[in-house]
Amino acid sequence: MINNVNKYPISQLLDPESNLVFEIPKYQREYTWSSSQWENLFDDITDNDHGYFLGSIICINTTNDTINELKLEVVDGQQRLTTLSILLATLYSTLNLYVNDLDDDQRSDLLQLKRKLILKKTKDKIRVIPQTQNHNLDDYKGLLSDLKIISNYPKPPFAGNRRIFKAFNYFQKRINKYIEDSADKMSTLFEILEKINSAVIVMIEVSNHADAYTLFESLNNRGTPLTAVDLIKNLLLSRLDVTDSGNIDYYFEKWTQILNYIGDDYSVQERFFRHNYNAFRNALNEPFKRDDRSYPLGAIATRSNLLNIYEKIIKNDPQEFLETILNNASIYSTILLRNQDQMSESLKNSYLDLERIQGTPSYLLLLYLLKQSDDLLLTEDHIIKINKLLINFFVRRNLTDIPATRDLTRIFMSLVEEIEDKHLTGEDVYIKIRQRLIESSASDSTFKERLSGQVYIDNSGATRFILCMIAKQGMTLENQIDLWKYNRSKQYVWTIEHIFPQGENIPDSWVDMIANGDKDLAKEYQSKYAHTFGNLTITGYNSTLSNRSFEEKKERKDNNGNYVGYRNGLNLNADVVTEEKWTVDIITKRTQRMVDKIMTMFSL
Repeated sequence: MINNVNKYPISQLLDPESNLVFEIPKYQREYTWSSSQWENLFDDITDNDHGYFLGSIICINTTNDTINELKLEVVDGQQRLTTLSILLATLYSTLNLYVNDLDDDQRSDLLQLKRKLILKKTKDKIRVIPQTQNHNLDDYKGLLSDLKIISNYPKPPFAGNRRIFKAFNYFQKRINKYIEDSADKMSTLFEILEKINSAVIVMIEVSNHADAYTLFESLNNRGTPLTAVDLIKNLLLSRLDVTDSGNIDYYFEKWTQILNYIGDDYSVQERFFRHNYNAFRNALNEPFKRDDRSYPLGAIATRSNLLNIYEKIIKNDPQEFLETILNNASIYSTILLRNQDQMSESLKNSYLDLERIQGTPSYLLLLYLLKQSDDLLLTEDHIIKINKLLINFFVRRNLTDIPATRDLTRIFMSLVEEIEDKHLTGEDVYIKIRQRLIESSASDSTFKERLSGQVYIDNSGATRFILCMIAKQGMTLENQIDLWKYNRSKQYVWTIEHIFPQGENIPDSWVDMIANGDKDLAKEYQSKYAHTFGNLTITGYNSTLSNRSFEEKKERKDNNGNYVGYRNGLNLNADVVTEEKWTVDIITKRTQRMVDKIMTMFSL
């Protein structure tokens, strides 16, 4: 996995006599360091003794021509290397102002400093090659040209407003301030140079991107870590740059579109790449079969082996991979509701409810079904029916923990393979999915037992979903309420309300009503019944109800005279508002009614 690990002072890492080049992949994350990181780096170097440890970098040897320069691809540590180069360029610029005052040794040191930035015996071969996003490479070359380190290179428009030049300006001010009160400016400047030269970086050289990613999880000294998806992108685009460099901008736009489909949330991006492999692993493994192994790339994609799988796929055919993954990302965006073109309300709501009940493990099955929908003869009605099945399955699973979380992916993967192997189409696909979900799900008796218990403690999210679905059944077009609306704090406006309060200090009015004044008995009732379905409802004004008496909770109004208590219009509260008081017997009977209703609503 690791080819070499060496500790180098900067003077050796950027050895003026060597032909070593550090290249940051074209489409890595852009240069993002700002004043806080620049300040830390400058202070760390100048405030500490010689030999200060600056951290590590991870590189892959991409050299094709060993006679000329040795090229290392920097997959972690680009921010630090780029910043060090800017700092050295700034120091060179400052020292060069006093070139006529330098002695021969100092002039030699100044030349050596320049050779840390460009290769020996060349005019323009820069040693650290920033990536191209946001004009990083052009800005860097423009800066070196301004400082007479390389020959004339046009300074890009507005370069002064971007980070490369801002970093230079920052270091220029810090260096000027540092030498401002010095009696010997030359000695002070060379002291800074010596501290930079003696600062240490550990360089870890690995064989491939998968090995690099493994190291990211164990190294804590990096600034902004690359993700597996970042590395898949870097590997893909670097491969395409070799096979079809003239169209690299076109390929980058394609990759950008993939992320536009999936969104900015890394967990969703990573999940998509796992689901993509797990849904289509038969086809993806076909080019790699050389022996009896069915899945030479891996039986299942996990977080730990994701990069290793995709590295092999990309190296085999990067163009085909990009086109396929782009198409699949477009399909996945439909499930995520990032693409709702010509989508019916019924289909949209089925995707929404599946996400709300935390049914995302099933997305790999849906990705497969949607992509193959023409061959499988699946209509929108089929997909809605399948989504409904999946919703019911996850309601039951999330309350019973059957099947175990670790088994979910394999259940949906095996469904894909059975549909393929048996060449199922149309209604037979639905029947097979239903059959498998019934086999995998908790029994009705287990589900009913869990529903009859303290569901709020078992899974408050699933409990809220069920209550909202019951409330939704009683809505019409005229009285629609969005029970999933968020407030400014990203919390639900409509929340679960415990009718008999769940707080530790039970109000006297409730002790009198539910336990005839016996506080210990009220506490016992609370522990047994407060978190059951019979004692739960949904209100939009939980904080205004809190520990009020039952009557106040029922009749509560806002300043405009609108009911904000249990008379809020939700059918979920229809039986509650008919009661004069709230007792254990009422809670128990309401629980039984609700459980029977839920069993029917979420049957398989």
